[in-house]
Amino acid sequence: MLKLQWIESKIIDRDVLVHRCNQWRAIGKKLVFTNGCFDILHRGHLDYLAKAAELGNILIVGVNTDASVKRLKGEGRPVNTEADRAFQLAALLCVDAVCLFEQDTPKELIAAVKPDVLVKGGDYTIDRVVGADFVLAHGGSVEIIPFVNGYSTSTLISNIKKL
Repeated sequence: MLKLQWIESKIIDRDVLVHRCNQWRAIGKKLVFTNGCFDILHRGHLDYLAKAAELGNILIVGVNTDASVKRLKGEGRPVNTEADRAFQLAALLCVDAVCLFEQDTPKELIAAVKPDVLVKGGDYTIDRVVGADFVLAHGGSVEIIPFVNGYSTSTLISNIKKL
């Protein structure tokens, strides 16, 4: 039961997240932030999150809500609910906090968290990363982590449909 409570305690709303970030920052922790839909968790996601976690002491993951995913990806998405996606991410040892956001971009959440490091995947360039300007202006850095070839949620969904 304690392990389940530990997982659930990492899924927090923005106000609680801001409070925890202030606590972590006060004891000298380096905060890393990333975000995404994480609809069907796969090896590419896991590799990405583990590498993001290595860039600091605390890894915070912003997760698009179901409504946000539907607007971004279209009908039929997400495959997994926001609650399930958040739970899967929180269950990972490398993830310290998970926060859902309703907007199409994490701009407001990034401004609230004020991460030291903002991380995105290999399909981005720094000039296209939402929140990069904010993080850089506050003395932080933006890191791009290369994709693991052959892994994507869209490919997984396509392969499943072929079965």
